[in-house]
Amino acid sequence: MSSTTDTALPIMPAGSVPLFWPMAFAAQAFKQGQDMMDKQLRFLEEEAKLHAVHHPRMATPHRERLRLRTLTLREYGSADAGHANVPTLIVAPYAGHTSVIADYDQGQSLVETLLGNGVEHVLLIDWHSASADMKDLEIDNYLADLCVVIDELGGRVRLVGLCQGGWISAMIAARFPEKVARLVLAGSPIDAGAGEGPLKQMVQRLPLRFYEDLVRSGGGLMRGSFMLQGWKNMHPDEHYFNEHLELLQHIDDPAYLAKRETFAAWYETTVDLPGRWYLQAIGHIFKDNLLARGKYVALGQQLDLRQITCPLYLLAGERDDITTPEQVLNAAALVGTPAAQITQKIVPGGHIGLFMGSRTLAEVWPQIATWLVQPD
Repeated sequence: MSSTTDTALPIMPAGSVPLFWPMAFAAQAFKQGQDMMDKQLRFLEEEAKLHAVHHPRMATPHRERLRLRTLTLREYGSADAGHANVPTLIVAPYAGHTSVIADYDQGQSLVETLLGNGVEHVLLIDWHSASADMKDLEIDNYLADLCVVIDELGGRVRLVGLCQGGWISAMIAARFPEKVARLVLAGSPIDAGAGEGPLKQMVQRLPLRFYEDLVRSGGGLMRGSFMLQGWKNMHPDEHYFNEHLELLQHIDDPAYLAKRETFAAWYETTVDLPGRWYLQAIGHIFKDNLLARGKYVALGQQLDLRQITCPLYLLAGERDDITTPEQVLNAAALVGTPAAQITQKIVPGGHIGLFMGSRTLAEVWPQIATWLVQPD
């Protein structure tokens, strides 16, 4: 018999034997490399999805009430609702993006918030992207179509103007005071010459010829794609670096990806503006500030903001660098509404958050909804 025992040696994992350490390290490195490669491929696929052609849709069920050349009127809630049958009309921004900003996503929709807080009949102006045959339409054409909408709704509305939709709403309220029962101006540049925000500085610094060249390059239209690049260039770190880094960091988070895809469907989808409309807005509203100065002529009449005497709600974003707070709040000193009937509020956050930010929708817009349905 052998003097050695028959006790079997334990079977050691290959990775624990020094001879095999280099092979185990290589296998692990390969696995990590493959995982990283898979992650990079998912990142590229998601990037392609985010920047593809999208067709953003309104989040809340609705009906198409009216279609005109410049807009579609979308109707929510009950047309037989109370509040003296005076409906609430949201005038969305007409600034290169779709009107989906007002009905963005479930739980993040201004329309949904108003409906859920006592405003039973809501309508939304859904602006059309301008086609080549619309290049010579003027601001007056859009005001005239808004008058058609208001007459369709009975001749009197509660207006909610968002951003550029705000100065359009203010024009209507000054030109036809009897058509507007209450007026909300949210992030709206009524006094476009106020403050020193980056957008104001850019508009004032660049000659009108620059904007005319952009319109000429767009075949007579101000292309939404041009405007999108302009917005992105205001915050290049965010749009050309940070958002891509964040996407890579959250590539395995389905909730994050769904949120990003919803935002991209709105943000990356642009609408074109009539060149004449755009140049009038740049020259008369933003450069010369004619509306605030009482020198803007609309539909054959010089507008005087003191003709606005209805209850007024002014909403501004503390960090809004598109429409700075003073451009909104200065309207209080320009209108004819008594001071006791003017509400002014500054909320945390920037521009887009005024219309679709979860916090502002949860904390501020329910108050505005209650204000909107107060008896006149």
